[in-house]
Amino acid sequence: MPTLRQFEYLVTIADTGSFALAARVAHVSQPTMSQQVRALEARLNVQLVERGAGGAVLTPVGRSIVTIARRMLADSRDIAALAAGAAHGLTGTIRLGTTPTLGPYLLSPIIANLHRRAPNLRLQVREGIPEEQALELSRGELDLLLGPLPMAGDDLTVEPLFREPLYLVAALDHPLAAGGEVAERALAGHALLTLDPRHHLARQAAELAARHDMTVAPDYYGTSLESLHQMVASGLGLALLPGLYLRRDANRATGLKRLAVQGWRVHRSIAIAWRRQSPMDAAFRLIADQVQASARQVLGDS
Repeated sequence: MPTLRQFEYLVTIADTGSFALAARVAHVSQPTMSQQVRALEARLNVQLVERGAGGAVLTPVGRSIVTIARRMLADSRDIAALAAGAAHGLTGTIRLGTTPTLGPYLLSPIIANLHRRAPNLRLQVREGIPEEQALELSRGELDLLLGPLPMAGDDLTVEPLFREPLYLVAALDHPLAAGGEVAERALAGHALLTLDPRHHLARQAAELAARHDMTVAPDYYGTSLESLHQMVASGLGLALLPGLYLRRDANRATGLKRLAVQGWRVHRSIAIAWRRQSPMDAAFRLIADQVQASARQVLGDS
């Protein structure tokens, strides 16, 4: 196939009208210039330049090809600039996967801050099941994954970011909400509402229920944290809700009481991951810093 350099020589000849001048502009010898243009003509099987004592004149097809070649060369410069920007983490669209138990309560201010710091960086956010998204990340269908640990994948770079507290909540009129501190043994027998079991948060809730002899309500899987909130507020049972969900909005805990359980130290670890071979390392670390800072601002010393 013809090379970009050959098309560049042809465009330079069109601009200068001379092999000698074109060679000087391109910083090559005249024989090299002539040889490359002849090679281009041979590749395309058409004469592009008429050579004479008065200089070099493009043939009609040569002029048409030069018009296209100018666009090709401009596009190639744009590609180089885009790649250079990407290498510094400042340019491009990043496909970010996250769990619906985290992304909606964390990403809005992060996206705004990123746009101020890197105006040419775009985030395309997709919510899904963490384990499924880890596979999508490995396959190249996602560029970045933000979610709870563990994250599996031998080809992934995984950066832990922060620990998010998880709180046990009840309806305002629930028996456990009537007093102050709740003894761990008092949790036994109470129903715990969870999400779809494929979510990490649901598995943590199931482990918590087993530890405290609680029952998991299998007929009341929530489809979101909002649906869990509503079911708890209506008196169907208790639930485990993340700190970011409860603290991002002052009205988020409406109808709920956060139970003060003795010795309660429950949390989930949040991390960000990307493929090791990705050239966007700088951009990913910039996003990681923004996520970490935003989470700390909301959670404080929790």
